[in-house]
Amino acid sequence: MKILKWIGISIVSILFLMFIIPVLFPGTVSEQVKLFANNHLAGKLDYKKTHLTFFRHFPSLTVSVDDFLLKGSKPFQNDTLLAAKEVAVGINLKNLIFDGEVKIDEIYVTDAYANVFVNTKGEANYNVYVSKPSEKPKDTTGTGASIKLDLIKLRNWNIKYNDHAARVLVDAKGLNYTGKGGLSEDIFDLTTDLNIDKLDFSLNRIYYAKQKTLHADLITRINTNALTFVLRKNELRINDLPLKFTGFVSILKDGYNLDINVASEKTTIRDMISVLPPQYLDWAKDTKIEGNSDLFFSLKGRFSEPQNQKPRLKARLFVKDGFVSNGKAPVPMNNFNMNLNVDLPDLNTEKLEIDLKKLSFDLGPNNNFKAVVKTKGLDEMFINANVKGAVDLQTLSQSLGLKDIDVRGLMDTDIKANGIFSLDKKLFPKTNGYLNLKNGWLKTKYYPNPIQNINIVANIINSDGTFKSLGVKLDPFKFDFEGNPVFINADLQNFEDVLYKVRAKGTLNVGRIYKVFAKKGLDVSGLIMADLSLNGRQSYATTGQYSRLDNKGNLILKNIKATTEYLPKSFYIKEGNFEFENEKMWFRKFFANYGKSDFALNGYLLNTINYFIERKGTLHGKFKLKSRYILIDEFMALKDGDNSKKSIEVDYAKVENPKSSGVVIIPKNLDVSLEADAKNVEFKGLNLNNLFGLASVNKGEVFLKNTSFDLVGSRMKIDARYQDESPLTANYDIALNVLDFDVQRAYNEIDMVREMATAAKNVKGIVSLDYKLKGDFDKNMTPIYPSLEGGGVVNLRDVEVKNLKMLSAVGDNIGAKAFNNPDMKGVNIETHIKNNLIHVDKFTFKVSILRPTISGTTSFNGLLDLRVRVGILPGGLIGFPIVVTGTHEKPQVKIFSKKGQGIVDALYNEKSNKVIREERRAEKKTKKQQRKEKAAQEQKAKNAEKQINKDLKEK
Repeated sequence: MKILKWIGISIVSILFLMFIIPVLFPGTVSEQVKLFANNHLAGKLDYKKTHLTFFRHFPSLTVSVDDFLLKGSKPFQNDTLLAAKEVAVGINLKNLIFDGEVKIDEIYVTDAYANVFVNTKGEANYNVYVSKPSEKPKDTTGTGASIKLDLIKLRNWNIKYNDHAARVLVDAKGLNYTGKGGLSEDIFDLTTDLNIDKLDFSLNRIYYAKQKTLHADLITRINTNALTFVLRKNELRINDLPLKFTGFVSILKDGYNLDINVASEKTTIRDMISVLPPQYLDWAKDTKIEGNSDLFFSLKGRFSEPQNQKPRLKARLFVKDGFVSNGKAPVPMNNFNMNLNVDLPDLNTEKLEIDLKKLSFDLGPNNNFKAVVKTKGLDEMFINANVKGAVDLQTLSQSLGLKDIDVRGLMDTDIKANGIFSLDKKLFPKTNGYLNLKNGWLKTKYYPNPIQNINIVANIINSDGTFKSLGVKLDPFKFDFEGNPVFINADLQNFEDVLYKVRAKGTLNVGRIYKVFAKKGLDVSGLIMADLSLNGRQSYATTGQYSRLDNKGNLILKNIKATTEYLPKSFYIKEGNFEFENEKMWFRKFFANYGKSDFALNGYLLNTINYFIERKGTLHGKFKLKSRYILIDEFMALKDGDNSKKSIEVDYAKVENPKSSGVVIIPKNLDVSLEADAKNVEFKGLNLNNLFGLASVNKGEVFLKNTSFDLVGSRMKIDARYQDESPLTANYDIALNVLDFDVQRAYNEIDMVREMATAAKNVKGIVSLDYKLKGDFDKNMTPIYPSLEGGGVVNLRDVEVKNLKMLSAVGDNIGAKAFNNPDMKGVNIETHIKNNLIHVDKFTFKVSILRPTISGTTSFNGLLDLRVRVGILPGGLIGFPIVVTGTHEKPQVKIFSKKGQGIVDALYNEKSNKVIREERRAEKKTKKQQRKEKAAQEQKAKNAEKQINKDLKEK
């Protein structure tokens, strides 16, 4: 009874302490934890409620916060880094009771979402922990919390790691993690238990793992001084495939140093198949699979984006004595063997080596397949290949137990190749081989009707390793689909100067073909109808020997949807009737829509054969274009649209700049001229009506020549050039000439006029312009003003200038109210722009009996440094000087003074499209220094204008 009594007293005492300690110390703990967070976190921290309790993570005393939110470090301070239902830290009870200190030794995070992001510049959002410099002495007297971690528990996490610099994406859902060890020590062993319900991993947008389960039992030695992780015991299982890791990872200032080795030895083919995409796993469950496999993988070296260093990847897959059989198969796939080696130095595909030492299987007597392939390089690739086999595709399909596809036919192939493949050097491996398919049939569960009567007889030969001896013959390639036969015969010889003979005829329902292969996104029922006969030689077109060409026939497209990787929306070709006539591909009828924009083309393309033969071919053409409406905004690369196949550069730019429109990207393989006739062209709310002129697209640049349009009631003429530099930047030149320009209407309706010419709000009437400018567009296709260079003349044809603050201030200081309403009709004002400054040449006007002359410098931000000479009778020969400084809104006037205060120009980096320094008021200098600097600035601006004129004439 006494023992039970003391046990009862002990239990009651413990329960009492567990209740009373949180009551006694809540302020101490909460305040010190907050103090620690504020001192050590660069990201913004927020949460709702705090709790101090033993009961949430018994028996630990924990400080818990609900609805935890941590923002990222700069420049991602507005983005979530970590959000969690609960974040709790365990408190060392001994230190709390006896020393009044908060020592954190455990961390618990539950129901969390972590978003780890590295942009294309290598900037990361996770640099939120601010450590104190190690050289500082320890503060033994100050208060605050400290960390000495022994345990980390993460429950039900979703983690997304998106590294644009390395082009890596890891997405883990249902992650549970327990890590134990002396995490606060400089060197410690971390014991890890990790489980992930669904794991995705992709590199360069290619998924190598999709919805995989993962279990890891790891011991990692961590050196916090060197930020090095040594893998001691690391057993991993992806689905059913066991993997063992050895090596280390070191985190460097600008990247990583890696030496990782992965092995999965003496496993089965079934285990290996378990890591295939989910759609294949149901197939594996109902299929008998036997055989052994080994997998080896290594990644060694440094990854540093700034230093352009990347590690070396090696992999080997070995499969032996494989056996695959389905109950319905007459014979199994037997003797499946594979020995594949991959070597990728510096993760550079130009150095890629693939050595398929063996790939073989058989489906019974006289029904087998063998392949040996070795390659090195990419653009200049060494190839040694021997592929041979005769396979009954129906037997193969039944052996594999394929459910969603029915494939039939006899395929026979025998190809040998040895040598170098290089498009640039026009080299092709010595090759001799053929591929024949007889009585082919293809049907899927996605569409009721098959593609049938598929017959292919293809022969390839190359005798000396050059393009000149390369011959490819396709006689025939034919199939039937939906009662429509399609056939193609092709005989191609001498790929240095291709001698071609092609015959194609048939009707293809593209929409239904896409349904056969379960392709989504083609939501129109497109038709392609062809009846073509193409005969000639590649050089006949390029050398003008058009009479030796015999290209004829028609190609008709209806309701076809087409996309390009640089446009956010799809083109819909309502009707395209193309006629081939020797060297030309005529657009007899072509009607298309892109979003709200419409196009009708009539004209021709040249070099279409070369374009499809050569990798770097350029399409040449001449067209007349008519349109009722063109909205340029919807062509900007980062706008929202239905195109899911945009380039990785565009996708990354969109993620990193979600609120930006980007710029319009121009194809680099076009050389096309257009006679444009557009009723309305809209650009960022600016309406250009009745646009006529000559436009051309050449090597990624757009040129406008002798182009005119109506803008705010005036007819304008322009020559211009535009070129994109990336999805986020572009540059342009423009020469503009306009008569009868209504200043007030332009000021009210055009943003750029308000921003560049703020004084225009005080001007009413008609002006004319003759101006040249060049500059850059930013990521919203808005002009970057510090990038502007050029100049020209503004003629004040018939204007009223009232209450211009700068002139009014001059008038107030000399007692001449007439300066509030000067006579400036017919005055020419010549200006030159450079580095955000506008340099004004001398111009004279009338104010009653006075003849003021103004020159000097102003800036787009409103700074003034102007010289005014007020001439008096007779004829303004006698006068006195005035200096105007300050700003447009607050001008400062000095009478009888020639000493102004210069403006230091802005500095702009054209490569990075960044303003390095904004213009500012200069320090006071001598008159000689001011005159010298002003002359130099004005000369730079004039030179820029001359260069623009020269560039436009050359184009």
